[in-house]
Amino acid sequence: MNIREYVEAVCLGAKKASSEIALADTALKNKVISCFARELKAKSAYIISENAADVAAARERGTAEAMCDRLTLTEARIDGIVAALLKLTELPDPVGSGTVTKRPNGMEIKKLSVPLGAVGVIYEARPNVSADIAGLCLKSGNAAVLRGGKEALRSNMAIVSCAKKALRECGLPEETVSLIEMTDREGAAVMMEQRGVLDVLIPRGGKGLIQNVVANSKVPVIETGAGNCHLYVHSDADLEKAVSVTVNAKNSRPSVCNAIETLLVNEAVAEKFLPLVKEALGETELRGCEKTRAVIECGAATEDDFEREYNDYILAIKVVSSLGEAVEHINHYSTGHSEAIITESRSAAEYFTGRIDSSCVYVNASTRFTDGGEFGLGAEVGISTQKLHARGPMGLEALTTTKYVINGDGQVR
Repeated sequence: MNIREYVEAVCLGAKKASSEIALADTALKNKVISCFARELKAKSAYIISENAADVAAARERGTAEAMCDRLTLTEARIDGIVAALLKLTELPDPVGSGTVTKRPNGMEIKKLSVPLGAVGVIYEARPNVSADIAGLCLKSGNAAVLRGGKEALRSNMAIVSCAKKALRECGLPEETVSLIEMTDREGAAVMMEQRGVLDVLIPRGGKGLIQNVVANSKVPVIETGAGNCHLYVHSDADLEKAVSVTVNAKNSRPSVCNAIETLLVNEAVAEKFLPLVKEALGETELRGCEKTRAVIECGAATEDDFEREYNDYILAIKVVSSLGEAVEHINHYSTGHSEAIITESRSAAEYFTGRIDSSCVYVNASTRFTDGGEFGLGAEVGISTQKLHARGPMGLEALTTTKYVINGDGQVR
């Protein structure tokens, strides 16, 4: 079987399975997810072993250490995945909720929430995404076709095998969760052609991956965002707070999409703040504008630096003259993901939140909170940066659409 035939068969299997999982009641869906979580915990040693092989191969290829961290699974991280899955079982079922209206002619119109159907997701080297998406799709009554990067193939296969075992145990088709195990680019291209089989395609990863899917997919796409995120330190900021938030937003896990890539500093506090934050950021490479380099020693920031998602211990810095200049810079360079302001001024905060055109806007908090789990959604399929259907962390509700059911008694028009 060639790649095209293989991918088409997997997608068709998911389409068929989607009609069964769509009709599963809440108790059955929760049972599958609980069995999946239990199986992941039971097989954690095996999953970690398979993941170690993926990480070793990535290091041999010269993959940056920050990206290797993104790829790595530990016992604690698997426990986190398990906890996120079990959290999903506690959340309300998004399927079947809705409203009922009665028309003057006696017709009753029900607006119901229903699953999207067969959901394809193309993503990169984060194996935890496989479990998150599988769990979210199961709870929302969707079938999932997963296509991760080659860097995490062994890890993804181990995780998806646990989901399939749970489905079999609960009497549901194992095709409800499938992994494209051929990671050639052709496989992704074939997925993009499955209009009428896949109901939606969601890319999750870097700018290149997302743009490729958006530009070439024949399947409807929900665009998730690369994370060129910003933090602005206003003239009245509490500088101790600003340092703490900056370090967390950049250094706690620089390889993820909600880490900041550019720090904007109001010129009124630059001379005091920049030396403090440079010391606190430690070995992080700083690239600053001319005004920044007049205060601290660092590399020169270019236009490319302000446009990049580093996914590494690198931070661009620009000194700005005003709140308005900061907002203008962010809206020009941002990917629409997450932005933050540190300020003690309510009016400055309102100006910032009202004018920043991104899915998540923070006041005095780290952008690292842009996450389905942190938002109480259990997990996320991705962070949508578009404005139609879903925006921000995509949880259970984002994986549903609307169906109208109309009950009449012979009415004609």
